[in-house]
Amino acid sequence: MTTSSLRYDDVNVGDQLPELDIPLTRTLIVSTAIASRDYQDVHHDPGLAQDRGSPDIFMNILTTNGLVGRYVTDWAGPNALLKAVRIRLGAPNYPGDTMKITGAVTRKEGGEIEIGLTGSNRLGDHVVGTVVLTLPDAPVGKPAEKAKSKAKKKDKKSKKKGKK
Repeated sequence: MTTSSLRYDDVNVGDQLPELDIPLTRTLIVSTAIASRDYQDVHHDPGLAQDRGSPDIFMNILTTNGLVGRYVTDWAGPNALLKAVRIRLGAPNYPGDTMKITGAVTRKEGGEIEIGLTGSNRLGDHVVGTVVLTLPDAPVGKPAEKAKSKAKKKDKKSKKKGKK
C-alpha cells in the first residue's frame, strides 16, 4: 500500500500495476461475507455448500469487488477516486488457494484513467474487469468544458421546443 498518491501526469497507457497475491483463507471468505451482510450458507457452511454442489465455501462477489478496489487504490494512493468498477466473475475462490491480481493502464483521457485487471486462482480467472479512476492533478477544465458544452446544447434544444 502506498501512502502518497500517484499524479495523473505520472501514469501512462501500458503501465503495469504490481501483482497482488491474496491468500484465500477460510477466515477471509467467511468474515468478509458476514461483513457485507451476505448470509448465504455457501459462504460460511462447508456442509451446506457441498449439499448445493460446491466442493467448499466460496468468496462472495462483494468481497471480490472490494479486493479489486483495494488493488487499484493500493497502487494509485489514498487520493484516488474510483468512478466505476465493472467486474465479471468466473472460477470460484475457495479456501486454501491464492488469488493473484494483475492489471495495466488501458486508457487515459479527460482526467480519467482506466485499469484492466484479472484475478486468477488455480482454477482459472476468478474476476476480469475494469476500474475507472481519477487522480489529484487531473487536467483542470476539460471535464468542466465538456459539461458546459452539453448544458449549452440542452439549453438550445429546450429553446427550440419552446418556439414551436
